[in-house]
Parts: sequence; structure tokens; C-alpha cells
Amino acid sequence: MIARFKSLIHPLLLAATLFCPHAIAAQSTAVPLGNGPWDIQTYQARINVSVVARGLIHPWSLAFVPNGDLLITEREGRLRLMHEGALQPQPIAGVPAVHAEGSLGLMEVLPHPDFARNQRLYLTYHKKLADDPKSIGFVLASARFNGTALSDVKELLVSDGWDGAGAAAARLLFGRDGKLYMSVGATRDGSAQETGSLRGKILRLNDDGSVPADNPFIGKAGYRPEIFSLGHRNPAGMALNPVTGAVWASEYGPNGGDEINIVQAGKNYGWPLVSYGRDYPGPFISEAPWREGMEMPVATFVPGISPSGLAFYTGKDFPDWNTSVFVGATRVGQIPGTGRLVRIVFDENGNERAREDLLTELKQRIRDIRMGPDGLMYLLTEEQDGALLVIKPSNSQAAGGQVSR
Repeated sequence: MIARFKSLIHPLLLAATLFCPHAIAAQSTAVPLGNGPWDIQTYQARINVSVVARGLIHPWSLAFVPNGDLLITEREGRLRLMHEGALQPQPIAGVPAVHAEGSLGLMEVLPHPDFARNQRLYLTYHKKLADDPKSIGFVLASARFNGTALSDVKELLVSDGWDGAGAAAARLLFGRDGKLYMSVGATRDGSAQETGSLRGKILRLNDDGSVPADNPFIGKAGYRPEIFSLGHRNPAGMALNPVTGAVWASEYGPNGGDEINIVQAGKNYGWPLVSYGRDYPGPFISEAPWREGMEMPVATFVPGISPSGLAFYTGKDFPDWNTSVFVGATRVGQIPGTGRLVRIVFDENGNERAREDLLTELKQRIRDIRMGPDGLMYLLTEEQDGALLVIKPSNSQAAGGQVSR
């Protein structure tokens, strides 16, 4: 029996190594995206998926500006412009220097709600902190964009530093209250529960980066006043519920245990004290996935999907999708080549009722999801040769396209 157990040690160690995210990343090979378009039969609708732009290098975020242009960030530190439906060959000038390494770099781009008047937009990215060259911080910056270049770039917030390993997402969202919400990822070093740290938190700010007077921890000793909620691991997607106005966030777990949370003022979402996931070598993160005083997610993913990007469907083409939230999946169960779009149906009380995996045929890592001003859904694929995709109703089998029945 002992000999048999010993014979299993090497395979188990190999499995633990393979399920380490860094090992997976090293072994991953992207599946080439075909030419499309693709005609796909989903559960409730027949959709057409087509390529809008190609040649994006690890794109992370997309945003529409009022004149119809589209902005796309590339993780290495480039901001790209789609003008009159064409990706411009040169990056937008004036982007601040970022620390781009592994999953770090330029993250979010978000126009101000009154962009048409003030030309302001926001960026999040990582940089090395001057007081500690080995320490990496999250940065929120604002800038003016005149259609061709950035100017008047200002750092509005810089987080406390860490060594740059692990969770690194930084999404932005304007709430119905006019405040700017920013997600900040954390590692398992306990920072998500440290009230003097901005990491592992959802922050709530005024549009100039100052702290709103009604934030939940204003005046509370030991708490950073920017904190709106805490106990988050890596919130890589945020979206505003179009019915309730609540902020929802999708969040990477460790090995499994990814979550969607409804973000509420002053609440604790548990990381790393509780989780539905396992540590990469195998054991569960916690004996129980919940404890008193901590919020439960509205949806979990076991196995994990490495969620990035979150959007509620607000278009008119697919009325059966109007109670759905869409989550980008970069891989399922830690297996390369399993990226997809996940649709989750919620009822009017916020209870999950159904799930549907979409675009599994494409085998692409989905990094961001946005509803466009035209009522269509746009997706970014997270690849070295990334693409911008659009989902439309299917009229018929498109010439040269591929059909899934």
C-alpha cells in the first residue's frame, strides 16, 4: 500500500504544478480565431458573431465616446482608437508610462459621463513606486482626450504597493449616484481585510478623485476613507444593474470559487477568510464558504471560469436576454483553450435561474464585454493577436461563415 501511495506522489505533484496558474499560462497556446462571421444557435436566439477589428495585443478594456469612436487599451501600455469603424494604426499619444509585466499594465479606460463637454476620461494602470523599486501600485489617472491625443494627465489615486504577483485587476464604473467606483485586486497576503490598505477593495470616489463625504468608513479609525467595500480577491468586471442601479462585480477566485457579488456600502465579501475555491495545491481555502458578518455571492463558479468583463444586456434584439448578465470567461477549470461567454439569468429578486455557455466554438479568452450605443454587444478577446467582436441577430447563414446547430 505504501509503495502504491509513493507511486502516486509524482503524478500528484505534477498535477499541482499544472494547476498553478503560472504553469498553465506558460503552457497555453492560443487557438487562432477564424475569419468568421459565425452563425450560432443559442438556447433562445440565433446570433451572428463577426470580427470588427484584429491585431490587438492583449487588449483589456473598451469604451465608446459620444462621436461614435471606440477606445481600447492594450495591456503593454497602448491606447488604441477605432475611428469610423477602422482601427487606427498608431496608438494614441500621451498615455502615461505603465509597468507592464505578466498580467500587469494598462487596464481600464472610461469616459466621464459628461465627456462631450469636458473631454475627460479615466485610466487605471500599474506603476513602480518611487519609494520602493520592487513595489507595484495601482494608479487611477484622468486626462483630456481631443480625439487624437491625451493631455493634462493627472494621477488621482495611487494605492499602497505590493510585489506585483497575483491579483491585479482595476475596473472603473460610474454609478447612478454620479460617483466613480474602482475595483482593486489583492493577493492572499491578507490585504483585502486590511482596512488601511486599498487592495482587495471596491473604492468610491468623486470624479476628481476626492473622497465623497457619505462614504461608509468616513471618520472611522484605521480605515482608508476611499473604501466602499472590502474582502475582494480580484474584481475584473463591474457593471451597473439597469433595473436596480446596484453595482455588480465579477471576481476571480483561486482554483475555482469565482464569484459575482452585489456590491453594498460597508460590506465585507470575505477574501481570503472564506471562499468557495481551493488553493492551487488542492486544499480548500476555508472550511466553510461563509461566516457571520460576510456577504454571500449571488453566483459562484466551480470549476472556475477566470471571469473578466461583466455586462447586463440592455439591447432590443434579444428580448429573452433582458434579465441576463454576461460574464467573460478566460478559461474553465484551469484548462487552456476553454474561453467563452457565460450568460446567467436572474429573476426580479436577484436569484439565479439558469446559465448558458456561449461562443465555446471560438475557443477565445473573453476579456471585456460592453453594450454599445447601437444596442449591440461588443467583446474583446484576450490574446497576443486579440480581436474586437460584435454580436448581432442572425438573418441567415452568412457567406463564408460557420454554423453551430
